[in-house]
Amino acid sequence: MTRVLAEAFPDAHCELDFTNPLELAVATILSAQSTDARVNLTTPALFKRYRTAADYAGADRMELEELIRPTGFFRNKTSSLIGLGTALVERFGGEVPNKLEDLVTLPGVGRKTANVILGNAFGVPGITVDTHFGRLVRRWEWTKEDDPVKVEHEIGDLIPKKDWTMLSHWVIFHGRRVCHSRKPACGACVLAKDCPSFGTGPVEFELAAKLVKGPEAPQLLDLAEKVRNGYKPGRV
Repeated sequence: MTRVLAEAFPDAHCELDFTNPLELAVATILSAQSTDARVNLTTPALFKRYRTAADYAGADRMELEELIRPTGFFRNKTSSLIGLGTALVERFGGEVPNKLEDLVTLPGVGRKTANVILGNAFGVPGITVDTHFGRLVRRWEWTKEDDPVKVEHEIGDLIPKKDWTMLSHWVIFHGRRVCHSRKPACGACVLAKDCPSFGTGPVEFELAAKLVKGPEAPQLLDLAEKVRNGYKPGRV
């Protein structure tokens, strides 16, 4: 299944816009209970105003709240960002650390956020167990666990460490575009023949095809059609 996902989403990547580890940390904190698209609309002005950890540490709370208000839960997120900046200045010389055990000590940074930062800013393999990832790996019966940390460890035992970051991207892309929570596009899914939950959504190709989202939809539907006709993705 991972080979199929790799062929289906060759350009899978972190969909948050950033240019350095601090920006990624901030964007990931803002993405909680929000969409990447909404965060990406908010961060250009934010990143222009706050460029360093010290800028966040010394931020005016009301100004910062207004800048990030569109992402929701802006008061709690403001506290996290000010706390993040303060912790980075006081304990890490103003730089985002590149170790999991250090990252999870920062305000607003749990294991999920830490793995996003490690995998995408530092090239350190990490599994990002967001809602899409957890939902899909349970649907595929790769795990029965609900706890994100247990899911992370179980999937990590199944997949080579070098592939952890890309696996996260593949699964999240698939969850956002094809394997939706309430009505997955089963009949137009490249994993249809291997998925133990096939039939959760419509199985007719024409109906399912209407549910496939994103700019990759045409190529995903083309690949799904080939699979229906016997093509085996990921094999030479």
